[in-house]
Amino acid sequence: MLELRIAGRDFGQPVLGKIVATVARGDRICLLGPSGIGKTTLLNAIAGLDKSLPDTAIIGRERVRIGYLFQEHRLLPWRSLHANLRLVGARDQEAENLLGQVGLTGYGHYLPDQLSLGMARRAALARCLAVKPDLLLLDEPFASLDPVMVSGLKALIADILDANPGMAMICVTHDGADAEVLANRLWYLDGKPARLQWDGAIGEPGQLQERLGQLRKPELTA
Repeated sequence: MLELRIAGRDFGQPVLGKIVATVARGDRICLLGPSGIGKTTLLNAIAGLDKSLPDTAIIGRERVRIGYLFQEHRLLPWRSLHANLRLVGARDQEAENLLGQVGLTGYGHYLPDQLSLGMARRAALARCLAVKPDLLLLDEPFASLDPVMVSGLKALIADILDANPGMAMICVTHDGADAEVLANRLWYLDGKPARLQWDGAIGEPGQLQERLGQLRKPELTA
């Protein structure tokens, strides 16, 4: 689906080093690493939002439909949820069906600011699904949500991925427990500049936590 061939990225000082990886259909990747290491920078590069990178940095992107769930919901506040979904191509009934998929049946006429943070994030997820993505990018989708909301949104995303086995996902998170539920593959970003220190399949829960403990040792020592 995608080949990452990023030579590096800096913002006055190096942020990303050389990143070489592939993303295949059905990959469910959780991207972990220390705060501020460059995880969102990498996600933006994959999405094509970083125009300073050459086209050869992400090979195959022009053939991939991408849905991006940002940390902020980024719904247009002056438009209803239905209208926000129609802007990305959903017809009226399709918009209603998508809202139903994320547990927001009957909320189509609401404005984003009339929703809780968790509901707004689910509405933004519906907007991602409206583009029928091949690749779903999630940037800390559970940040600032209470544990009940986190559990519900995590289960919802897992159900969506299970219902669309060909869809790939890359989810930025700080919690290894998210990877246990959502991922079949782990990326760990660290270093100065940051590189993928680990790119491998998710094992048993105990193995995952042990691996994360090993990867986080330099961070904890610092």
